[in-house]
Amino acid sequence: MTQEFYVKTTVPGERRFNRRDFLKMGGAGLAGAALLGAAGCGGGGSSFDGTLVFSNGRETSGALESLIKKFNQQNQDITVKWRQAPSQSEQYFDELRTQFQAQSGDIHVMAGDVIWPAQFAANGYILDLTDRFTDSMASKYLDGPVAANTYEGKRYGVPWYTDAGLLYYRKDLLEKAGFSEPPKTWTELQDMAQKIQQDEGVKYGFVFQGANYEGGVCNGLEYVNSHGGSVLDPNDASKVTIDSPETVAGLETYRSMVETGVAPQAVSTYDEPTTEAPFLQNGDAVFCRNWPYMYSLAGSEGFKVKPEQIDIAPLPAGEGGQSTATLGGWNFFINAFADQEAQDAAWEFVKFMVSEESQKEWATVGTYLPAFASLYDDPEVAEQVPTVRLAPTALEMTEPRPVSPVYSDMSLELGEQFNATLKGDVPPEEAASTLQKQLQGIADQAG
Repeated sequence: MTQEFYVKTTVPGERRFNRRDFLKMGGAGLAGAALLGAAGCGGGGSSFDGTLVFSNGRETSGALESLIKKFNQQNQDITVKWRQAPSQSEQYFDELRTQFQAQSGDIHVMAGDVIWPAQFAANGYILDLTDRFTDSMASKYLDGPVAANTYEGKRYGVPWYTDAGLLYYRKDLLEKAGFSEPPKTWTELQDMAQKIQQDEGVKYGFVFQGANYEGGVCNGLEYVNSHGGSVLDPNDASKVTIDSPETVAGLETYRSMVETGVAPQAVSTYDEPTTEAPFLQNGDAVFCRNWPYMYSLAGSEGFKVKPEQIDIAPLPAGEGGQSTATLGGWNFFINAFADQEAQDAAWEFVKFMVSEESQKEWATVGTYLPAFASLYDDPEVAEQVPTVRLAPTALEMTEPRPVSPVYSDMSLELGEQFNATLKGDVPPEEAASTLQKQLQGIADQAG
């Protein structure tokens, strides 16, 4: 049975909406989405013919393609087609939401960000999996990812892998410059980067994801959180707390990466793939912030830097703060509008993908952090996946993005202000003040 892959493309001349236009069209956040119709179980869509459409973004290691091929070979009645989604998660989110609001069952099962379950579940877009993803099954996975898929006491997703921002560094360059360990603070990172830039003629000191998109929000929050700032009151999610001296200090450090010349001005346009090029492909950067997946690219075709030249560490701490990384991770969801037969087939695929055997291949080939708890004690995984060695420390220091059913609306404003600050268009104090008003307004409107 052959495996098929295809990518959605934009029809020439088709009107393109940015994310803000989309929200205006559909109403703000949860309230607007709800007006467009509540979902039911096993709703619209054509009759299932055995072809299961799975939506997921870019995957560079080949692990996903290999696992889909194995599933197809083992299941003669089901053929999984991978429909490649946009790499940037907020574009992917909007694509899925468009499908859901149209009550389309065209996509049967999808991988999705750890921040999506609350909003999708609140609108009835994804299937309640509580009876399938039982307590016994859930007990085999890390607690955090399971909790992220739980909404009002029910489980709507199954963890696939977890994620945390990491500091990659050229250990060969640090050793040559006389540094015995990676930086513990953002100030140390700047000092070390500038010295190596000057002494070794390295083009960039530090690269990261600074563009106006969800990845840029994750990066910006790491500066805010590592300086002791916060977006929401941990005891009251309706109360916004971002306008604080700690937030301002974090954003000042964020902007200083460009002001000091440690990071290039163009970093304000970088996403994950753009960040790979200067650090791994060309060897033009000393430090890089990225997710665990990037380790698998070192030494592969087209990438100049070899695995033995790099190492990983927790992200630096802010002055008076501590090291924090934005919690990431992806999960499997089943479309509530797909027909019953498609939902049943989707569950078979999900079970295969989250099995211990599949999770082990996913971790060792793709260098992703598994959601299956026992794999962190597996010697083979620890040996083949350097990121797993750091995982317990990194995951312990993670901070989730603001937990709110209207987070997608908040993310728009966070991304815009973080990016404007990084570029030097908006002072940190003004960004914090603006965000306080914008985010509180969103929280109040949501009730």
